Amino acid sequence: MIVTRRRFVQTAAGSGMASALPGWALAAPSTPMTRTITSSGEAIPAVGLGTWITFNVGDDPVLRDECTDVVAAFFEAGGRMIDSSPMYGSSQPVVGHALERLGRPDALFSAEKVWTSSAASGAGQIEQSRRLWGVARFDLVQIHNLVGWEAHLKTLFAMKSEGLIRYVGITTSEGRRHDLFEGIMRAHPLDFVQFSYNIVDREADERLLPLAAERGMAVIINRPFRQGRLTQALDGEPLPDWAAEIGAASWAQFILKFILAHPAVTVVIPATTRVDHVRENMAACADPLPDAAMRERMAAYVRDL
Repeated sequence: MIVTRRRFVQTAAGSGMASALPGWALAAPSTPMTRTITSSGEAIPAVGLGTWITFNVGDDPVLRDECTDVVAAFFEAGGRMIDSSPMYGSSQPVVGHALERLGRPDALFSAEKVWTSSAASGAGQIEQSRRLWGVARFDLVQIHNLVGWEAHLKTLFAMKSEGLIRYVGITTSEGRRHDLFEGIMRAHPLDFVQFSYNIVDREADERLLPLAAERGMAVIINRPFRQGRLTQALDGEPLPDWAAEIGAASWAQFILKFILAHPAVTVVIPATTRVDHVRENMAACADPLPDAAMRERMAAYVRDL
């Protein structure tokens, strides 16, 4: 049976049909595969949770509680990294609301960003973000889209040396400013880099992913589904029979496994508003993964659709 996200929802809506659902629909793995943060040796689950757009729900109590349900399902499935930014509207206080409701899970790996052109405002913005999350400190702070990067790198490295944050990183998205991004990677001892990469957007294959491996930097992948446009475009297209060889029961898992199979990728952070989707995503965080030849076969199949 071809399983898409739409088909999953239709099937799950019927009571008494759990036995007909693929394994990921019932429960994500309780012990998802982990990757190592090279600069420290710390292990972290390879699928995280993004909050861009999906958690920007303002003060709506119903939508906030739906986001809390997503976060709860994420932790129940063994997830750790939640990524947000001051740029993401109300996402930060919504994350804080969820963490408070859930008793502030010890498993949390908090990944935040600084996003201001003012060098003097960086530390204050990070402190404001920390209060919105309600955490003692952030695990990772990244410079969002390289805005004010020179000044903010000094701030972040100083905060790391003082024990106020654990890791330092930079981000970009949608293939922008890769030349500058590469230059910063070569010049500075970053712990993390974050950029876009998926089965159709593969510019990072050429330089950024190999350089991250060379420099010992952990890699966070954003926009794995192109903000949902990729999975929507594939919805209704046939998933190849051979997808079962890599344990992919849906297009979302097919795409995530393609990304996770790259040896330089540490964590991928799909965003979602739905509990069924977060469980589906987390269930992709398991063996088997495709080898290099299978990854090219997967990319060619999608390209030809």
